[in-house]
Amino acid sequence: MAHDVFLSHSHQDKVFADAICHSLEAHGIRCWVAPRDIRPSEDWAEAIINALDTARVLVLVFSSNSNSSPQVRREVERAVNKGLHILPLRIENVPLSKSLEYFISTQHWLDAIEGKLDFHLGQLRDCLLVLLERPAMPHETAFVESPPSTASAPARPLSPTLAGTAIDSAVLARIEGNLAQLIGPIAKLLVRRMAPGAAGPAELIARLAGEIDDAVERKSFIARCQGGHDWEPVPVGRGKGW
Repeated sequence: MAHDVFLSHSHQDKVFADAICHSLEAHGIRCWVAPRDIRPSEDWAEAIINALDTARVLVLVFSSNSNSSPQVRREVERAVNKGLHILPLRIENVPLSKSLEYFISTQHWLDAIEGKLDFHLGQLRDCLLVLLERPAMPHETAFVESPPSTASAPARPLSPTLAGTAIDSAVLARIEGNLAQLIGPIAKLLVRRMAPGAAGPAELIARLAGEIDDAVERKSFIARCQGGHDWEPVPVGRGKGW
């Protein structure tokens, strides 16, 4: 059976993994998590590989436990090799081990270190709904509600959630691709969240650049997005929160 999400975690963080699994599945996101989904007498390694083959996203429950887990490292390595989106959820503030850094150093993280867990689970759910290109359930409110569809909406939107933006879908795709090279799959969520409120490509690029911590990578992102276009210059040198 195909699953949307493979939950990679240390067995010592099972309480967190179970809470994530329950929250996602309650909103229609199918999860694979060990040991629940490993049948009696089934080979453990084979079950993991089969699950990765049918999943689309690996959610890494990152803690000091998973940071030092050889099993988690192997799961992340296999997921990267198979082309899955990697979405780390940090539940403990610890430095990334070199073995995991090799695979996920460029990923944009979701933090669940402070505040209520339900809030962070909602952020994770909304991000996954975007990655999986699923609409939110009727009673939910995502990070940004889609603007109402109008007759003047682009004929070929990047996705239904961006139908209200005035920016051409091909431009959005290029900007998203450039950002994803630096921060990973969460780029799709950030573009979805910021595009409807941007007056044009230059403003969107400036907003997204603020999500890139490294100044060199921030300038590189802006340069790649602007290459060959006559958009207004984008201010550089600002970090998150501007």
